[in-house]
Amino acid sequence: MNESNPPPVLMPGGNAIQPRVVLWLITIVAVGLSLFQLYSAGIQPLGLFYQRGIHLALIMLLAFLMFPAFGPNRKRGVLGWGIDLVFFAGALITGGYLVLFLDEIFSRAGFWSDTDILVACIATVTVLEASRRAVGLGMTIIGVLAIVYAFAGPRGELPWLGEWLPGILNHRGYTLDRVAGQLYLGQEGIFGLPLGVAATYIFIFVLFGAFLESTGAGKFFIDMAYAATGRQRGGPAKAAVLASAGMGSISGSAIANVVTTGAFTIPLMKKLGYQPKQAGGIEAAASTGGQIMPPLMGAGAFLIAEYTNTPYLNIVKISILPAIMYFATVYLFVHIIALKQGMQGMPRSELPQMRQVMKDGWHFLLPLAVLVWLLVMNLSPMRVGYYAVITMVAVAVIRYALWYFFVAPKQGQPVTLSRTKDVIWAGLTKLVEGLELGARNAVAVSMACAVAGIIVGVVGLTGLGLKFSSMMLAFSGGNLVLALVMVLLASLILGMGLPVTASYIVLIVLVGPALTSEFGVPLLIAHLVVFWYSQDSNVTPPIALAGFAGAAIAGSKPMETGFQAWKFAKGLYLIPLFMVFNPEIIVGGPVLVVAWNAVIAILALCAFAAALEGYLFTRMAWLPRLAITAAIFGVFYPSLLTEVLGVLVMVVVIGLNWQASKREAPAAVA
Repeated sequence: MNESNPPPVLMPGGNAIQPRVVLWLITIVAVGLSLFQLYSAGIQPLGLFYQRGIHLALIMLLAFLMFPAFGPNRKRGVLGWGIDLVFFAGALITGGYLVLFLDEIFSRAGFWSDTDILVACIATVTVLEASRRAVGLGMTIIGVLAIVYAFAGPRGELPWLGEWLPGILNHRGYTLDRVAGQLYLGQEGIFGLPLGVAATYIFIFVLFGAFLESTGAGKFFIDMAYAATGRQRGGPAKAAVLASAGMGSISGSAIANVVTTGAFTIPLMKKLGYQPKQAGGIEAAASTGGQIMPPLMGAGAFLIAEYTNTPYLNIVKISILPAIMYFATVYLFVHIIALKQGMQGMPRSELPQMRQVMKDGWHFLLPLAVLVWLLVMNLSPMRVGYYAVITMVAVAVIRYALWYFFVAPKQGQPVTLSRTKDVIWAGLTKLVEGLELGARNAVAVSMACAVAGIIVGVVGLTGLGLKFSSMMLAFSGGNLVLALVMVLLASLILGMGLPVTASYIVLIVLVGPALTSEFGVPLLIAHLVVFWYSQDSNVTPPIALAGFAGAAIAGSKPMETGFQAWKFAKGLYLIPLFMVFNPEIIVGGPVLVVAWNAVIAILALCAFAAALEGYLFTRMAWLPRLAITAAIFGVFYPSLLTEVLGVLVMVVVIGLNWQASKREAPAAVA
């Protein structure tokens, strides 16, 4: 074990040109936020508005410190500092007013004072500005449009705007007092469920992931994946799939996953023979899959649990099989490309040994085991996250202490007072790094949830959700497949301006009622479908964010890499369809039925990969590819006879392809 581990990768905040005093302030606020979250998660739980108010105030302070007003690559200057000081005050007022005067606000119960409305306006503007800096302009614009929409109408602040709205989108319009009260002084706006989940479950698990990352878990997962798959055909690409699944299960961002694991896997894929665009696309698709991999699911599991009133552990359980199906599809694409291009594995001498990897990093598995055990014991997710963080820190301290006192002396590094002081200081530095990294990584998610709360509040106030449901029913003509295609297109459009978490929240509020009430999709499946579709902006051109991150590392063209990522991530579109038409794999049923559906789903995804690439065991002619494609549609059709016929066609085509490869092998040798 090495005493000097590399520092964690911090989220961007323009630190290259930040004054030293600002860096110190960022550290102080970030560490203070993480300690507050740990205190409220494991020592003294706080009331709903106290928790969310303090959390949002500290998050916004951190956002304004990390992201200067005029962009990360420009100095603040006098004007920038003046603007920031105004918004620092706005952040403190946003959280402080609610915390200090909560009882008085409740006692007024809708009869708001002028001060209430003024503070609500300050809070809304401050939240939108913090979102612009931390999340992006797109999120802020959508939040502003939602507020303007609430004002449109004959009784609103902007009655003339209501005349321009289509009839189905018209509503009565609302005054400033009504909108401000809805967005700030109730439980349906900024301080609604999305921010509540971000301020409790999401933050504590992001902090857990930050400690894993800062102590070297990323390298452990990558080495373990290489040790397991490195000698196989296309080994580095398969390692990318497995490593991204491991890192993604504890990471909150597909892009961060690409940067973390892709720095190791993409160069090796290129070295093995994958085209740069393929290497970047494979990493992007695999990293996106990390967002649907339990236990964290990029914060999605907590939101789904809250919206559906389903225990978090149940969400984790039902998400395991679909996640395995997704990664199996990406893995198969990788394998087929390796076969087509005649690739070989890496030499044993260049690969880590599994025994050594486990010896060096087994302690990373202990906190994960504690996390799973406590979830099974039905502890609340927030308390589970607290104990997981404490376990991670304790295990790291104990392991390092054992190395320092027993192993290092045998290597000629004696225990001395001055060296002990240095080691303690290094440990404290690492602790602060973990606390800071967790807070930094949570800024974008929390701000996205705060603005999503504005959108949700407006949707609830104006009844837009029900109107959107009527529009879906009208445009789809009652056809479920067309309705799902509309959801997919809406998620892609929203994904151009919103992060995944916010896109899911907005979509489920708008289309969820239609999917459940009008089309009869079970509630849990409707949420999972929307959540899966919300991931597509990571891998679907023209805005394939994870694909673009992979392109930057691979040195390929962003759009070409985005299209490759889109191809490898096709499971994002097919598996939700399978959930809808074969709900037994999610909501449960007889064991044989669930097993049958799981088998035919994996077979269909395998056949889909083969049809798309035109290769499985050997090259496929166009006729078998057409036949197998038709069989895939048959498997997805909710009829047992059609499913069986589809399975038979796929088995026959795959069997013939295997026989053809056997016949080609002797000819190749001869």
